[in-house]
Amino acid sequence: MSDLFWLTEAQMARIAPFFPKSHGKPRVDDRRVLSGIIFIIRNGLRWRDAPTAYGPHKTLYCRWRRWSGKGIFARMMASLAANHGEEKAVMIDATYLKAHRTATSMAGQKGGRGRLIGRTKGGMNTKLHAICDSQGRPLDLFITAGQVSDYIGARALLSGLPKVKWLLGDRGYNADWLREALQDKGIRACTPGRKQRKMPIKYDKRRYKRRSRIEIMFGRLKDWRRVATRYDRCPKIFLSAIALAATVIYWL
Repeated sequence: MSDLFWLTEAQMARIAPFFPKSHGKPRVDDRRVLSGIIFIIRNGLRWRDAPTAYGPHKTLYCRWRRWSGKGIFARMMASLAANHGEEKAVMIDATYLKAHRTATSMAGQKGGRGRLIGRTKGGMNTKLHAICDSQGRPLDLFITAGQVSDYIGARALLSGLPKVKWLLGDRGYNADWLREALQDKGIRACTPGRKQRKMPIKYDKRRYKRRSRIEIMFGRLKDWRRVATRYDRCPKIFLSAIALAATVIYWL
C-alpha cells in the first residue's frame, strides 16, 4: 500500500467540483478509483494489471473511459490552469509522442480516420502542441497527427493566449501571419528567423534562453508512460491522459 500512489484529501478537494453528479446508486470511492487511474497512466500498465488495492480493474477502466469521453479531465486541467496569474510571457512548442501498434491499427476506413496519428521520419506519431507560462506550467494543450505543421497548432492555440507581453517560440513559429496576429493582441514575439529569410529577424537572445522551460515540461509529461507512448486509439481519451498528467504534476 505504501508504494502505491494515493491522492491526498487536499488534492481531492481541489478536483471534486469537476466530478459529474452520480445518479441513482452512489459511485465507488472516487479517491481510490482516481488514484488507480493515475497509477496506471503514470506507469504505463495494462488495466488488468492494476494493483488490487485500487479495486477491480474494470471499474478503473470504465470510469476512465466514461469521464474521458465527457471531457472531465481536459476541463479539470483547463479550469485549474486558468488561475495561472501569468502576466509577462508564455511559450509555445510541440513534441512528438510515439504511437504504439495497438493505437495504429489503421487498416480500413473506420480505424484510420480521425485518430490524429500520422507517419513521420520517426514512425507513427501524434504531435502535442502546448502553451506554458514563464514557470513552465502547461496552460493549453492541443494534439494533431504527427506530420501536421507547427503552424496549425499555433493557429489553434492562438485564441486562448492570455494577456501577456511576450510569446517565446523556436524557428518553427517564425511566420509573418503569426507575428501580425500577436501584434494585434499586444504581444511581442521572441522567435528567431529562419535561415532562408532575406531580412534577418532581431530577437532577445537572453529572453529566448528561457524557452528551455517548455522542453522541461514536455520531459516531465513524458515521464508518464501512457503519455510518452500512445496506446489509446481514441484521440480524446489520449488527450485526457495528457491533461490528467499535467494536472497532477503542475496544478495540484
